[in-house]
Amino acid sequence: MVPVRASLRRRPVWARAVGLALAGVALAGCAASVPPVAPGTIPVVAAESQYADVAAQVGGRYVSVVAVMNNPNADPHGFEVSPSVAREVARARLVVQNGAGYDDFMRVVEAATPSPRRRVVVAQRVLGLATSIPNPHLWYDPSTMPAVAGAIEADLARLDPAHRAYFAARLARFRASMAALRVRIGAFRARYAGRAVATTEPVGDYLLSALGLVNATPFRFQADVMNGVDPAPQDVGAVESLVTGRRVAALLENAQVSSPVTTTLAGLAESARVPIVALYETMPTGFTYQRWMAAEIDAIERALATGRSTRRLS
Repeated sequence: MVPVRASLRRRPVWARAVGLALAGVALAGCAASVPPVAPGTIPVVAAESQYADVAAQVGGRYVSVVAVMNNPNADPHGFEVSPSVAREVARARLVVQNGAGYDDFMRVVEAATPSPRRRVVVAQRVLGLATSIPNPHLWYDPSTMPAVAGAIEADLARLDPAHRAYFAARLARFRASMAALRVRIGAFRARYAGRAVATTEPVGDYLLSALGLVNATPFRFQADVMNGVDPAPQDVGAVESLVTGRRVAALLENAQVSSPVTTTLAGLAESARVPIVALYETMPTGFTYQRWMAAEIDAIERALATGRSTRRLS
């Protein structure tokens, strides 16, 4: 994940990269090295691929969407802003980002490339949450994307009022698909509520809560791993005992980030025959947001029902 605060999150690689990116914009001009936007479309930039997907689903043929963080095989903690990102933001009419400190580099780029024509949707603000919260992975909360999609639709209608009905229809379709996902979550909860799992980071904690699962991992351990801090030995021991004692039904690991602590924990899970489930911070290639969430739920259910691991979504 991208750093939230220098004192809490991993060393903010993006901080120095933003400066270089903005310098590149100043030297090269805002139009250089940026693919042209299709005529008649609204240029949209989303900080993360999952928000880009939702914007594309709502905007359809009247938007051209670019995702800043779009590589599910890369470590989001080491993300660096390029000059092309700054130029994309400079020309965007709509920007979508997570907020809650997760993608602060977007605020820096937006402030350095001001535009009175640009609208910004911040998930944290849409949800009415505090600026800084312990777990910024808001897209794993099933209530987040329907609200964000509504905010996107409202801004697209303001930017292109001639196609207001088109955007409204696509929003209704998106919300219907999310309603189907909530039915899936309800069915899972009815069958598995109360089962205990362990995690390496709080990436999917909001989804686990919606599914009715009990995350037995101390949050302090999750936060330390998330923030690049060595967890306290007693916390490491507590989590390892959950796995070696088979007191959890599965171990859910961040598929994009590893450390000696998490690698050791995964090894212990394999030895103890505790299934491991990969959770992704950014949306894997080839998925829509809804299919991604459904695939994660399927992988968790497979682990609980059959003891099979899913180390990579496909």
